[in-house]
Amino acid sequence: MSTLDATRAELGLIVLYLNKAEARDKICRAIQYGSKFLSNGEPGTAQNVDKSTSLARKVFRLFKFVNDLHALISPNPKGTPLHLILLAKSKNALLSTYLLLDQIVWLGRTGIYKNKERAELIGRISLFCYMGSSLCSTLFELGELGRLSASMKKLEKEIKKSKANKYESEKYRKKLQKSNEKTLALIKSALDVVVTIGLLQLAPKKVTPRVTGACGFVSSLISCYQLLPAPAKSKTS
Repeated sequence: MSTLDATRAELGLIVLYLNKAEARDKICRAIQYGSKFLSNGEPGTAQNVDKSTSLARKVFRLFKFVNDLHALISPNPKGTPLHLILLAKSKNALLSTYLLLDQIVWLGRTGIYKNKERAELIGRISLFCYMGSSLCSTLFELGELGRLSASMKKLEKEIKKSKANKYESEKYRKKLQKSNEKTLALIKSALDVVVTIGLLQLAPKKVTPRVTGACGFVSSLISCYQLLPAPAKSKTS
C-alpha cells in the first residue's frame, strides 16, 4: 500500500468517526469541560466557551432519549443475574428521563419556553436523574467485572491443567479485553457521578468547577476513545 493510499484510508476512518453524531457530541463535551476546568467558574472567554458549547450539545441530543427507551424495553442477555438486569434497566430509565427533560432545559435557554424558574427546576431534576443513571452504571460495571473475574479465574485453572499459556488462549484474550473495556466504563461512570455532584453543587468546597471540569474532560476523552472504530483484522495468507 502506497503512502497516498494509507493516508486516504486514515482520513476515511476519521470521516467515518466524525460522521457519528455521538462522536461530535463527545468532542464538544471535552471542549465544554476543558473550558470549565480553565475558567474555574470565573467570568471570561473560557466560561463563555463552556456555556455556548453546553447549549450547542443540547441540539445534538434532540430525541436521543429514544435510544435508552428502546434499550429499556429490549430483552436482556441470557444468564444475566436479576440484580444486574434491574441496574441496567434503571440506568436506561433514568438516562432517558434526563435526556427528555434536557430538551425542556434547551427550550428554556433558547427563550421558547418562557417559565425560567420552572426550566431551572426541571434542569436540576434532570441532573439528579443523570447522577442516578451514573450510579446505576457504576454498580452495574462493578457487578459485571466481578462476574468476569470469576469466569477468568475458572478459565485460568482449566488452562493451567492443560499446561498451556493463558495468553495464547483466544477465549482468555477475549475475556481480558472485555474486562479492560468494563474497567474503562467503570472509571467513566464514576467520574460522571463526580461531575453531577459538581454541577448540582452538592459539595461546593470539595467538588469545585475545576474538579468538575477535570472529571468531565477525562470522562469525555474516554467516551471519544470508546467510539473509535474497531481495528480491521489483518488477513493471513
